[in-house]
Amino acid sequence: MKIVGVDVYSYVVGYAHGTYIMSGDRKAAVEDGTVVRIRTDEGLVGWGEITTLGKVYLPVFPEGIRTALRDLGAALIGKDPANIALVNRTMNETLMGQEFAKSAVDIACWDIFGKSLELPISALIGGVINERFPIYEAVPLGSPESMGDFIRERRAAGINRFQLKVGNNPFDDIARTRASVEAGNNETVIVADSNGGWSLASAKIAFQGLAGLPVYVEQPCRSTIDCILAARGSAVPLVLDESITSQDEVFRAKYEANAVSVNLKFGKLGGLTNVVKARDLLQDLNLSVSVEDMWGGDIITAATSHIAATTRPESLLMTPFFNDWTDGHLANYQPRSQDGFGSAPTAPGLGIDVDVARLGEPLFTIE
Repeated sequence: MKIVGVDVYSYVVGYAHGTYIMSGDRKAAVEDGTVVRIRTDEGLVGWGEITTLGKVYLPVFPEGIRTALRDLGAALIGKDPANIALVNRTMNETLMGQEFAKSAVDIACWDIFGKSLELPISALIGGVINERFPIYEAVPLGSPESMGDFIRERRAAGINRFQLKVGNNPFDDIARTRASVEAGNNETVIVADSNGGWSLASAKIAFQGLAGLPVYVEQPCRSTIDCILAARGSAVPLVLDESITSQDEVFRAKYEANAVSVNLKFGKLGGLTNVVKARDLLQDLNLSVSVEDMWGGDIITAATSHIAATTRPESLLMTPFFNDWTDGHLANYQPRSQDGFGSAPTAPGLGIDVDVARLGEPLFTIE
């Protein structure tokens, strides 16, 4: 089997709850998503997605991703998409870094690999051991009252895991977190996520003020070293995310930062292949794991679901169904959560049928 064409599309991905607000007044109402379709000489097609969260969340932006995809796509023409190792080797020999662009290609090749064997991706990466897993939703940064109300509303729909957006004034963030805890019950999981927004001093104040609350703190500062210093001496569990971009950083998260969990993103690591490797390493190190990406719709939700379904239930801290957050429904809103839980599709590959008519004409095609 050979790759004969790569089509790159743009599509608008809107936030279902109005405006998504993070630390530093970073906001998102709609995002410019990038979808990759890989075509083969045997008629099989694979789909991948990479959707950024603005241009100042991580060092990536849509135009840069699409420029990288031109080079990656050209290098992959004639290669076997089911040979995942060769695909990744070829991409790495073509461009250093550019993991966000590589992620969409890697996911699309896994989709083809599964379809070629008539097996879901979950069967190819270890098998389903988590048939029905709890999902989380992010709580946009707002007043303590608005964040508490958001949690009460979503708990009524079955969601009971939440990632609070904090990272501004630490005293306000402490009040936001307390109100959020009060809106839950003793089974509610709450992660206060600064997205690297606190200074070291502010993070220290936040850790002190959150002491005794049943919460986690995620990525308090931008760098791993500042997160280590901020959490030093605190009993509040630490989760790392944006600064963890390699296996070396995973070991540092455990042995230097004393983190209890790491948030893995497809784009940050370069796709499903490396997320599986990092997930397995985290489980072996007795750390918990969260699996997601920056943003997206049905395609990235399907990819996330296959990782979550093959993760040990006791190791899975957080995972979202982004297509509940957004209107990125290119595959008829599949997979779909139910009462706060998700499952992986059982059809071959990603297990979803993308409606290409919803995408319109590609931005460009490589053949």
